[in-house]
Amino acid sequence: MAGYLTTHVLDTARGMPAAGVRVELYRLQDGRRDQRGETVTNDDGRTDGPILPEAVFETGAFELVFNVGPYFRANGLPGGFLDEIPIRFAMTENAHYHVPLLLSPFGYSTYRGS
Repeated sequence: MAGYLTTHVLDTARGMPAAGVRVELYRLQDGRRDQRGETVTNDDGRTDGPILPEAVFETGAFELVFNVGPYFRANGLPGGFLDEIPIRFAMTENAHYHVPLLLSPFGYSTYRGS
């Protein structure tokens, strides 16, 4: 089985999925930050497919950047404190990695999901 990476965003302040959040994926290597993907969350707060699909999966250090400022403004939520949320992590084996974001205007959390 080849690996792949998925994500989703849940708005914990409103108790619902966060639709319309732009998510960027970067590979981190040798001091460089190379973009490997970009997508936008759908009405379920998920992406329509893996942000790093099996066909191009690779292990290493990565960063997901969640552009949440526009989401807050579009939904009438307090903005200005969080604008971009970078999450750095490593993928060390060919497996499914799921890195969700639990979001509110003044804090967030993440974990390795399934």
